[in-house]
Amino acid sequence: MAENLRKLVSNKPLRSVQDKLELWLRAYETNSCDQNLNICLELIEQVAKVQGQLFGILTTTAQEGENGLHYEIIKSRLLPWLEASFTAASLGKPVDSKVLSPQDMFDEEKQKESGVQDWDMQQLDAKLNSTHNQFNQVQDDLAETEKLLEETKNRSAISLLVAEEEINQLRKQLKSLQDQETRHRNSERTGSTPRSTEQRVTVSRGLEPGSSDQRSSEPRRSEQRRSEKQSSDKRSTEVANDYEKQLQTLKDEIAILSAEKSVLQGRSTRSRPPSPVPRSGSRSGSGSPSTAVVKIRTPSPNRARLSSVARKAALLSRFNDAYSQARLDAQCLLRRCFDEAETVQRIIYIATVEAFHVAKMAFRHFKICVRKSLTPSYVGSNDFEDAVSDYIICHLDLYDSQGSVNDVIQAMNINAKISFPPGVDFCLLSTFIQEICCIAFAMQTLEPPLDIAFGADGEIFNDCKYRRSYDSDFTAPLVFYHVWPALMENDTVIMKGEAVTKRGAFWSSVRSISRC
Repeated sequence: MAENLRKLVSNKPLRSVQDKLELWLRAYETNSCDQNLNICLELIEQVAKVQGQLFGILTTTAQEGENGLHYEIIKSRLLPWLEASFTAASLGKPVDSKVLSPQDMFDEEKQKESGVQDWDMQQLDAKLNSTHNQFNQVQDDLAETEKLLEETKNRSAISLLVAEEEINQLRKQLKSLQDQETRHRNSERTGSTPRSTEQRVTVSRGLEPGSSDQRSSEPRRSEQRRSEKQSSDKRSTEVANDYEKQLQTLKDEIAILSAEKSVLQGRSTRSRPPSPVPRSGSRSGSGSPSTAVVKIRTPSPNRARLSSVARKAALLSRFNDAYSQARLDAQCLLRRCFDEAETVQRIIYIATVEAFHVAKMAFRHFKICVRKSLTPSYVGSNDFEDAVSDYIICHLDLYDSQGSVNDVIQAMNINAKISFPPGVDFCLLSTFIQEICCIAFAMQTLEPPLDIAFGADGEIFNDCKYRRSYDSDFTAPLVFYHVWPALMENDTVIMKGEAVTKRGAFWSSVRSISRC
């Protein structure tokens, strides 16, 4: 190898390459094209000879190495830079044409990096658009909630004005009845004096001579006066009793309306929206003032004539509290046994629907029993239905809510969607089910009664009845499952429910949920 290197150093053509380059540079402008080509080819031939010698030295040096590791160095450093002709001339074999030059490799790496960056940018844009859509939806929900809040304020103010007006009217009626009673007593006192004077005059005339005709008619007149007096006394007694009853009735109604007014004032200050919007710090329905209004007990039979608007507002408040607080408490109990939010929400929704169904059936049975009990006392009376309604409203605490809870749990145990889930005893929901049953039973006493809307999985989403939950697909047209039922008055939606919508929700034949 050293001999070859010595020959390369002593090679005169290699030393003359620099001189030929300088001469070519000075004569380049004066030479013709053919002359310049000839000079360039001569230089290439000399350089090729030198390269051939260098490749021979390279081969000899690589063979002197150990384990053939030098071949890998030659391939990694020289092959990308060599032309096929030089490689063929020096090594006697062709080079793989697929080997890329450093510039091509750099360009390829750059393209890959740019492709990855473009894909990342697309993903970020998609996430940003999704976040914007969610933000817009939250803003829409906030605007809708504010609108509902304003409507609730207006309704509470109207209910308060109606209650105050009723109280004022009842006070006026009470005052007029008191005035009539006073005038009647004064008329009785003044009427007794002329009758006594007339009796004395009649007796004195009877003692005068020549009054035999008058004596004969005197017994008949005295008998007529006695009968008139007795009938007058009887009418006075009946009128006085009627006045006392009306006074007692008006006093009872004023007391009830005063309590109702205080409740409405409290609701107006709290200003809660009527739609079921989840709240973290809401109070439970069992301790709310509105519940106290429904459970007022009074001996007056006119309890049923309490303002229908006030009773309806109290029940709506309890139903809203059941959604916002009692439902969340029930979810916390079920979450100890389930990790899936969908299963927990399905169980609570079915429990609510079954509670309404059982409560309506219990109300019908209770009404039939009341009719049988009151029939002997109201034979031929036109006020029989009013009396039945009055009795039911005055005795709501006679409703067997615990029996309804047992019926609801039994119905849930045989439900095809949630029957016998592992590790769950539906008795955990007894408090929640009992509250819903009491609310549903009391709602049947309204005119017209309130009921929940029919709901089935896979139905078309109705924005008038339901609002979408936060984890829904807001572009999906079908309901995947229901979270809370909508409250209806005939065909009018009183309170919106909640539903989950997702793409791929299928149509399926489901059992009728809102039975009866």
